[in-house]
Amino acid sequence: MSDQGNRNYWFPAKRYGWGWGVPSSWQGWVATLLYLLVIVGLAFVFDPAASVVPYLVSVFAASAVLLIICWKKGEPTKWRWGVDDNSR
Repeated sequence: MSDQGNRNYWFPAKRYGWGWGVPSSWQGWVATLLYLLVIVGLAFVFDPAASVVPYLVSVFAASAVLLIICWKKGEPTKWRWGVDDNSR
């Protein structure tokens, strides 16, 4: 048995498809909440109607930071079809 079952992942892998699902720990929820607060805050810093490019660059940067956190603290991802890999 691998040690993957013993790790405390902040973001579990999705059951279907590729990527991560809803956070499974308080750290994951804090990271997600901070991301949402940053996105809302950016709308006040950069008026999206007047400063489209700076706003989009900032949103892209915040999203990249969240993606890196998910990659480092989340369960390893691969394409999943909803079937438990151990049952095959």
